[in-house]
Amino acid sequence: METAASLNDSGIALTEANRPNEAIPLFRKALIMEPENPLLWLNLGIAQQHTGDYEEAMSSFQRALGIDSGLDGAWLSMGLIHYELQHFDLAEECYYYALTRNENSPLVWNNLGVLYFTETYYEEARHCFEEALTRAPMYKEALLNLRDLCRELGDYRAAAEFERILLELGGSGGQTRW
Repeated sequence: METAASLNDSGIALTEANRPNEAIPLFRKALIMEPENPLLWLNLGIAQQHTGDYEEAMSSFQRALGIDSGLDGAWLSMGLIHYELQHFDLAEECYYYALTRNENSPLVWNNLGVLYFTETYYEEARHCFEEALTRAPMYKEALLNLRDLCRELGDYRAAAEFERILLELGGSGGQTRW
């Protein structure tokens, strides 16, 4: 028997397998069973975001937040959409809302750092990458970003140290992961 939980799990797996168009009907079916489940709305929004349907994704994230305003994943996802659309002020606002709900999220700190780097606010970006690493010391994305930022700032000694750490983690991974 299909449950909202099993449909959600299948939808997540399909989204992660880069098959969001197949995931969306599963999330919608689960939402018929549990229309007030904020995680179902969040996961539907993420699948919609993966298809490039940002308007529908934003609507789904808003529905999730209407049920649970503390859902930091919805704020983070909305920030990513605004970032992709180059609405940097709105992206920053969403990231800050996410941080007020979960200040320990290395992902949010890293994404905020990427935003600041894009806007050439390098010291703010460095602070954010360092905050991400405070929360997850071996977070490869933040290490890559901080290494590249240090190179941009001419702090080659720090960049070399981050490169050493990355090599110990199994390779530098090449380019920054923004």
